[in-house]
Amino acid sequence: MNTQQSFCPTNISQNLCIYAAAASTLDTAAAFAQALQVQFFSYQDTPDPYFLTFPFVFVYEGEKAQIIQTGKSAPGPVTASFLQGKTTHRLKFGGGKGQMIAKAVGLNKGVLPTILDATAGLAQDAFVLASLGCEITLLERSPIIAELIASALREAQGTEIQDITARMHLNSVDACAWLADQTGKVADVIYLDPMYPHSDKSALVKKEMRLFHTLVGETSDDAELLARAIQKARYRVVVKRPRKGETIQGQQPAHQILGKSCRYDIYPLQRMENLK
Repeated sequence: MNTQQSFCPTNISQNLCIYAAAASTLDTAAAFAQALQVQFFSYQDTPDPYFLTFPFVFVYEGEKAQIIQTGKSAPGPVTASFLQGKTTHRLKFGGGKGQMIAKAVGLNKGVLPTILDATAGLAQDAFVLASLGCEITLLERSPIIAELIASALREAQGTEIQDITARMHLNSVDACAWLADQTGKVADVIYLDPMYPHSDKSALVKKEMRLFHTLVGETSDDAELLARAIQKARYRVVVKRPRKGETIQGQQPAHQILGKSCRYDIYPLQRMENLK
């Protein structure tokens, strides 16, 4: 994983600590704690990370990493693992190139574009696109979320999905700054899934989004990111939004692909068929 220009909220040391659950993870966990400048604990200090007084604990256990939330009525852990949960189900039953995201990036045109996912998050969409054969570069501005992805990629090595994750290339960087530094086009398609504005009445209060808003913080550079993406993509930019959400300020999409809860705004630059 390449790391530069990554971003962390200034109050991170109050909200997060790092925990090594086994001897094999001590060095990795300690190094990450030092990089973030947060406190480090291990199984030698307490046998259960839920006993720690921090709101969130980043736990290393073997090749697996997850973030747990402590306190009463806390939700389950958040992980980027590609070997469990929704990702595994989506791989088996997601619908292949008939999925909306596949159509959005142009896979229904009989081409296989290179993709830059400039807002990787937990990399679930990136994994789907990689499973369909795309080489995909992931940019994630939060070093905390990037480390979850990195651990998930390590966990996948030597498993039945290693050929898929080998097509996923992670960089822990700020996408706007990274794109500004590039002198030419960077991918056939640039995919954006910026964090939706926080609302207590929305579905965004699920555990992943509560974690993101606390540990990553909200962003205000969506318009700049879209503008830079349009400059650096070869064939199209795709933006994932809530179905009824506003478009990003700036250039308006040429068309949209609508789903039940989300949509994909398409910004074409040239015909995807030209890739053939």
